[in-house]
Amino acid sequence: MAPKILIVLTSFGEIPGVGPTGWYLPEFAHPHEVFHKKATLVIASPNGGKAPLDPNSVKMFESDPVAKNFLDTQESLWTNTEKLADMLARVDEFDAIFYVGGHGPMFDLTTNKTSIQLIESFAAKHKPITAVCHGPCVFLNTKNSSEEPLIAGAQVTGFSNAEEDAVKLSAAMPFMLETELQRISGKTNGYGGALITGQNPASAGAVAEAILDVLG
Repeated sequence: MAPKILIVLTSFGEIPGVGPTGWYLPEFAHPHEVFHKKATLVIASPNGGKAPLDPNSVKMFESDPVAKNFLDTQESLWTNTEKLADMLARVDEFDAIFYVGGHGPMFDLTTNKTSIQLIESFAAKHKPITAVCHGPCVFLNTKNSSEEPLIAGAQVTGFSNAEEDAVKLSAAMPFMLETELQRISGKTNGYGGALITGQNPASAGAVAEAILDVLG
């Protein structure tokens, strides 16, 4: 039986004073390429409905055939997302949860109580919790059953401070992801389940492959 994966997109589409943002095209396109013939996918976002696609990622990856094909043929996946809150009662249906990155999640999913509760529920059931690029920001405020940081002592990757500086968005971010991941994950203990993270857009396909490997 094919595994069932919950994919979460941001609902945040505009950085004040900077411009449009959202989820990052290749970070959904390349995992979809890996998943779509081998898994059942459900797409959700905090607000449901249309999840904003970062137009900068469309421009940046216009020569990427996988990203372009996904953009041209799969629009319904991000324009008709389910509401994240409706997933809370459905955790048992899924085998893993995967967060697509982009700058959007930094602003809404980091502190979204529904998202935090979902991740903690997946973790409590030892289901893989996974994310790519800026996506690992969703783990920063999660806790285990002992009320300790869920990712304490874990090896976590994400978009680096140097990369944020390079794209000239450090000043626009609510926090620096690398700094916060190091601060939280540097504590003792450790997550005992499957935690899979990818460092940047180029890691997205490999994260998807790793998820399928863990799910067998």
